[in-house]
Amino acid sequence: MNKIYLLIIALFFTCNAFAQAEPSKYKIAATQFKDLYNDNKIDDIFGHFSAEMKTALPIEKFKATTTQLKSQLGNLLYADFVSYNEPLAIYKARFQNGTFLLNLSLDNQDKFIGLVLSPYQEPAARVAITDPNIIETPVSVKILSGSISGTLAMPKNVSGKIPVVIIIPGSGPVDRDGNSEKTNLATNTYKMMAEGLGKNGIASLRYDKRGVGESVTTEKEENMRFDNGIDDAYTLINLLNEDKRFSKIILAGHSEGSLIGILAGTNENVKGFISIAGAGVPAEQILMEQMKSQPDYFARGMRKVLDSLRRGKIDKNVDAGLYAIARPSIQPYLMSWCRFDPAKEIKEVKAPILVIQGTTDLQVNVSNAEKLRKSKTTNVLIINGMNHVLKEAPIDREQNLATYKQPDLPLKPELITGMVSFINTLK
Repeated sequence: MNKIYLLIIALFFTCNAFAQAEPSKYKIAATQFKDLYNDNKIDDIFGHFSAEMKTALPIEKFKATTTQLKSQLGNLLYADFVSYNEPLAIYKARFQNGTFLLNLSLDNQDKFIGLVLSPYQEPAARVAITDPNIIETPVSVKILSGSISGTLAMPKNVSGKIPVVIIIPGSGPVDRDGNSEKTNLATNTYKMMAEGLGKNGIASLRYDKRGVGESVTTEKEENMRFDNGIDDAYTLINLLNEDKRFSKIILAGHSEGSLIGILAGTNENVKGFISIAGAGVPAEQILMEQMKSQPDYFARGMRKVLDSLRRGKIDKNVDAGLYAIARPSIQPYLMSWCRFDPAKEIKEVKAPILVIQGTTDLQVNVSNAEKLRKSKTTNVLIINGMNHVLKEAPIDREQNLATYKQPDLPLKPELITGMVSFINTLK
């Protein structure tokens, strides 16, 4: 029997979240769900659904899913509050046979408009690079709304000036090491990248995204824009440009960070740009491509949101299942992101470029690397068997996504080799 853990599909991609205190109505709703679930009162749980949710998840399907869920996981022992970002509250749910994240969304009538179980992963502890030949020091730089914090990794016992790489993180609330407590992402991808570069005599600066980890901001979610990431990259470029230890600055943008790197790569102080698993088409196309693996009504809902954003309007009536990626408060961010076409923007980058793409990437396929290559004379490195978090993985979806929670799994060796070879050719 296939395992069924989702009451409604939980999408992998998320934008930054700004947590708030637990509202009392969510505490009541979580307690009600726990009691009704343990008492096998599935009809009563369904009675708390909004009309829209009842349509999206009919009683017969909900009963079958919940019954199978109960047989696999047993009773719900407790649900501890983790975070709240209107209208989504997240709880750490401990069942008899496993621990998951319980995601609840309520409407103005306190009816369920979202009910999701997603895998729970203990946050990856931040551990410094253990290689004695690499020295790590904290970095913090002020921005208008707060500060950006990161880690500078310097190879030990080097003589003269050395190159430094700014590692620009991908989408979602990702920290400097490539991990995210909010999305259960535990890869250590950027930490491993910094270590690999350091072993080859190349320094690096990796950082927490704005509003994540130690990078603080006073901005509210609805005021966040894609341009914030570009501004932060520029701030770090300027910081390193004034540091006399470095001979040249290279940007390495991963996933969404690739587009940020493209746009920041027009800075005259950037001497090289590396796109890693970066899109070659506008974000709108990437989002719709990812919707192909989701139920049809998700795809229709996402298309409706994007159509509205294309007209410059916020869609306030969003399907509950899409709140993770398209709730009204992050639609201004999506709107600002979708206006950029990477294949066009990359033409403005004057520095040498290397495009790296894995063949088992479930989020950005190889055709994107080709689009970036055709837009500008550039080097392309296709790595067989590398997925979106830059690790060895098969194309099988379940096995591939399992690597997103394996912080000790090493990067594909060809990644660091390719980056180092490219950097060593730069003048």
